[in-house]
Amino acid sequence: MRAVPLTAGALPAVASMTVRRVRAVRGLAVVFWWVLSIGCFAGLWEAAWAIGWADPLLLPPPHIFLARFSDQAQAFSSSDVIGEVSADSAYVALLTTIVASSLRVVAGLALGFSCSVGMGLLIRYFKLFGNLTLPTITLLAPISPIAWLPVAIFIFGIGNPPAIFMVFISLFFVMTLSTISQIDSVSRTYLNVGAIMGASRRQLFLRVIVPAILPSLFMTLRMNLFGAWMVVLVVEATGVGSGLGQIVMLARNTFNSSLSFFTMTLIGLVGFLFDVALRQIQNRVLFWVPPSAVGRL
Repeated sequence: MRAVPLTAGALPAVASMTVRRVRAVRGLAVVFWWVLSIGCFAGLWEAAWAIGWADPLLLPPPHIFLARFSDQAQAFSSSDVIGEVSADSAYVALLTTIVASSLRVVAGLALGFSCSVGMGLLIRYFKLFGNLTLPTITLLAPISPIAWLPVAIFIFGIGNPPAIFMVFISLFFVMTLSTISQIDSVSRTYLNVGAIMGASRRQLFLRVIVPAILPSLFMTLRMNLFGAWMVVLVVEATGVGSGLGQIVMLARNTFNSSLSFFTMTLIGLVGFLFDVALRQIQNRVLFWVPPSAVGRL
């Protein structure tokens, strides 16, 4: 058979097909290693139970606490009363609890990210404002977010506001200092080129500095995502609102190890999905960054 020569118009289609195949292979490789990693972890846990090393009352293996889905899901309640059994179906109660915690994390992260980036830009844009606020922010930054819990309860009482405030606090100071650091590290070449092209000071901040620092800020946001989940779970465990943290506290109070590991599994899955969603947002917001570079953030 004679090979059919490719025309110039067919080359882009072939290149696109090759890229899709490469991405598909890489995706399958990622899935394979995820399944293998989790399978090895669960297999070792099951083996420890099978030979009697793991007490099923204290460390129930996955096949035990996952098999009791309907019974354990009934413990998930949208009520703010700790220990109250939900009257909803298992799936509705479970979904309501997950959504409650997720919305608190999303709201806190959105407020913390926007306010911290804005604060960092203002500190570097207005020198007087920076001189007045930066010392205080630097002083408050080392304080653990958990130490702010009494303040949140004093100001907001119980419910969603203190949980959102705690997530906000856990992100705000770190992101503000990171924003300032990233602004200071922007290449002078970018600024000089912008100045040569006649950009004003405001345009330099919005058109040069902000695009230059956003990739690193998204990295900082992703690193603090898991910390935000830890904070909101602690707040919920104190009884300021329903959520996954409240279920963890219920499991501890009732010494229900199966419910504890079941809830931990849910927290891990939801946190992973949050990270995946944040990566997708990165791909769209950072449109000027190559996809391969965004994937490494």
